[in-house]
Amino acid sequence: MIDVSTLGPILDPAPYRALTHLPGAHWIDVIDQRALPHERVDVRIDNVADAARAIREMWVRGAPLIGAVGAYGLAMALDDDPGDAALARAFATLDATRPTAVNLRWALTRVRNRVAPLPDNTRARHAWDEADRIAAEDIEINRAIGEHGLVLLRDIARRKGVVNVMTHCNAGALATIAFGTATAPIFLAQAEGIAINVLVSETRPRLQGANLTAWEMRERGIPHAVFADGAGASLMRRGDVDIVLVGADRVTRNGDVCNKIGTYAKALAAHDNGVPFLVALPSPTLDTTLASGDDVPIETRDDGEVLGVAGRNERGIGERVTIAPAGTRAINPAFDVTPARLVTGLITERGVIDASEEALRQAFAERF
Repeated sequence: MIDVSTLGPILDPAPYRALTHLPGAHWIDVIDQRALPHERVDVRIDNVADAARAIREMWVRGAPLIGAVGAYGLAMALDDDPGDAALARAFATLDATRPTAVNLRWALTRVRNRVAPLPDNTRARHAWDEADRIAAEDIEINRAIGEHGLVLLRDIARRKGVVNVMTHCNAGALATIAFGTATAPIFLAQAEGIAINVLVSETRPRLQGANLTAWEMRERGIPHAVFADGAGASLMRRGDVDIVLVGADRVTRNGDVCNKIGTYAKALAAHDNGVPFLVALPSPTLDTTLASGDDVPIETRDDGEVLGVAGRNERGIGERVTIAPAGTRAINPAFDVTPARLVTGLITERGVIDASEEALRQAFAERF
């Protein structure tokens, strides 16, 4: 692991954090990501019900971030009642909010295991400490992912000058505690002076690319352009993309990748056009209990996400409009699975490895 105290001013290269916890505070401050990109709204969460609501209603999203919010939510619950029954209720409440991303249950289990053997009167304090450790480790892990991914971008820059990176969904600092996963190499490349251009897939139906990734690129001054999801394959075919960098919500034992819906299509197009397709994988997102992506529970979300879209009109007023005839039914799986055979490599905190059980076992033997 990297000692975060040694990272210097590049530790947090943009003026925002998706989650902030001040030492000794019994609350967390988060950015309500539903308001982005038009407005930044900061929200204070100080109880387990609001922590669960924030995850369920996607005030916060991104596998590492919801894991951290869940951990802090469990600490909030123990502030109110440190008993075994209350711990079990809070765990179940938070765990039920989002079924696909494995980081949430991983973080909840870690906090529960930390406090379960302790006397009731010490549980809350140790839960807050464990949540802080989870958040700090996320920064370390993502910085390390950034360093390993940066090597790939440097190589492209030496050969081509400007590096054209395609993203999908938002795997940025808004999805984590600081650097992001798939964006960490991009942010470090910018800091190093590498010329980089980011092609941002809009990511229907919730538009996390257009709303969130584009906002992050603007905040950091990184050249970028948003494109319609359906244009991704064509952009690759005509040579506009040097590398695809995406995040993950769960990676199974065999290297299959579960990520935001539309990732599989990007992987297919990249494979067909010889474009490297890399997945940023922090170790808490690895689920060795599942043999393959076929075993991942895929969250199905509300029809309204597909049948309507929110935005800001020409008068600067936020509104939501429908885009299909009344009575139309929608199909809305929130995630898809990309088979390991389509993944060029997994960028982990321990290096870039193959998407295979053998490589994962070698890199993370303690998880098997």
